[in-house]
Amino acid sequence: MPDTAPQDAGPDTVRPSAADAARTTTPPAAPGGTPPSPADPGPAVPEPYLTELAAGVHAFIQPDGGWCLNNAGFVTDGDTTLVVDTAATERRARLLRRRIAESGAPTPRIIVNTHHHGDHTYGNSVFTPEATVIGHDACRREVLAAGHQLHAVWPQVAYGDVPITPPSVTFTDTLTLHVGGIEVQLIHPGVAHTPGDTIVWLPRQRIVFAGDLVFHGGTPFVFMGSLTGSLRAMEVLRSLDAVTVVPGHGTVTGPEVYDGIERYLRFVLELAREGRAAGRTPLDVAREADLGPFAQLAESERLVANLHRAYAELSGAEPGAPLDPLAGFSDMTVMNGGVPMACHA
Repeated sequence: MPDTAPQDAGPDTVRPSAADAARTTTPPAAPGGTPPSPADPGPAVPEPYLTELAAGVHAFIQPDGGWCLNNAGFVTDGDTTLVVDTAATERRARLLRRRIAESGAPTPRIIVNTHHHGDHTYGNSVFTPEATVIGHDACRREVLAAGHQLHAVWPQVAYGDVPITPPSVTFTDTLTLHVGGIEVQLIHPGVAHTPGDTIVWLPRQRIVFAGDLVFHGGTPFVFMGSLTGSLRAMEVLRSLDAVTVVPGHGTVTGPEVYDGIERYLRFVLELAREGRAAGRTPLDVAREADLGPFAQLAESERLVANLHRAYAELSGAEPGAPLDPLAGFSDMTVMNGGVPMACHA
């Protein structure tokens, strides 16, 4: 099936950008949607779209890939459907479910969560109880511990009805699923973006759903995981020899994306070593840092949160050890010009 642009212009329709329209072979719907409410004054963002990666394998891309605008995907053999991640709001999760149905795939029976963050898990309940949710042991633990964490960070977002729905089937290291003749390997790379990351690898198609181990065009975020673990996760991803990489945020790409992520993480680590040795705070270091080639990445304010994690690890903290979220997000707000980060979910 070719890339599919939305055809309806109902209340959940938003305006596609020219770049996103160019990526589809079906013309996008006419602009629709309602004007932003006082509680959500930001501009409209392009509507999610499907792109076919191989027979029975699709990515659900949510532009512009910023905060809470994650990617999902699905795998089907025509009899069984497996979904990779959901979305931050009930509306977006229902849109994902509708797009799957419109593709001709049967009702999803399996959901795989690549990690616990609400933009990847809040929408689980839209697919249950028909679908079983699978994730790493730590993903289940963190979903339950975090609760409605996104509500606390972005209370103005219209999340809808999103009861916390953690994985009910968990694994520790690896788990292999079969969607008809399509082999789907679930691989835990260790603590990286979060304690409970899962790589979803289709070896025959050489397609990997990397979750938030990979941001394409956005700044990596390791505040809740591990900087050194994220570097190790890049090695795991490289070892798979994928041809197609579906990032957690941003457009579909290839394995060349790993190079930039690795360079950025090493840049953060070097800044942390120098700053810590000089007795400077993560915020001081971030304010004065020359981002150089990384200045083009979106969400550059994440640098200071990443420095908090690097400082902790250099001080001997275990990967994934909890950090003060207030300190991390407050410093990111400072780095964002004193304005809270925008969420357009």
